[in-house]
Amino acid sequence: MVQPVKGELKLTDTSIQKGQRITLIGILANAVLIVIKFMGGLFGHSQALLADAIHSVSDLFTDAIVLLGLRIGRRAADDEHPFGHRRFETLASAIVGIALIIVAAIIGFESARNIYLHIEYSPTWLTVAVAAFSIIVKEILYQYTARVGRSIKSSAVTANAWHHRSDALSSVAVLIGVAGAQIKPSWHILDSYAAVIVTILILKVGLEIIFEAIREFTDTAPDPKVLDKVRQCALDVQGIFDVHDLKIRTSGGLMQMEIHISVDGDQTVKEGHRIAKEVENCLIRDMDNLHQVIVHVDPV
Repeated sequence: MVQPVKGELKLTDTSIQKGQRITLIGILANAVLIVIKFMGGLFGHSQALLADAIHSVSDLFTDAIVLLGLRIGRRAADDEHPFGHRRFETLASAIVGIALIIVAAIIGFESARNIYLHIEYSPTWLTVAVAAFSIIVKEILYQYTARVGRSIKSSAVTANAWHHRSDALSSVAVLIGVAGAQIKPSWHILDSYAAVIVTILILKVGLEIIFEAIREFTDTAPDPKVLDKVRQCALDVQGIFDVHDLKIRTSGGLMQMEIHISVDGDQTVKEGHRIAKEVENCLIRDMDNLHQVIVHVDPV
């Protein structure tokens, strides 16, 4: 009987360092923005900017979670975790999503209350300048963090990138609301409506992150196009008659799969093993987010 062939993408210490470095940069940037936004909100008389500052405070919490998730999630497989520790990164990304929803609920309640009670603020042009500065900084952080997340294949770092993007979008809402109030003073209530928009944007991102984490925790199969690509990659290897019992799950943003291939039963074990290795190499080469693959060889 031909033994299954197992291939695995090795996760290096360099990937951990890259993830930790971009997260620490995010912590420093968020700390600076928190101070600037709170000062701008207080002296610029903007409820929306103060809400945005609270959002940035949540960034510090999620940055710490991501750092912890990276440190644990990149550990090698052991007896207690034979499939590795990648799900800790999934857990970290889920916590980021939950934090975003909590922040959205707080901001949404306060802004809705102000609209209902007709509590108006009188934001100044200082608020506009602070919001514009925040948009630039957070968008740069998003682009950089997302690129690192893709390169090291980390769901936690990618989720944190979207946290930066949600902060940039919320600052856009602040900018629109405050600028409108400056153009027409009677529109001061726009500042509170801008805070409502902030709530919706943050809530949307948080739900998307949690939904993706739930898909991983429940071992949901990937898109049918991915399954077809895997099958075709295996069938392109000479000597394979059929592909069946394909199982794929995602862990920490990377795929772990098991695939059965049917080959000529009269071939030697050595030849069957060679074909299985070709399938493994093809999948590792063509599937960008593949972490682990086990190829079972079945005789026809």
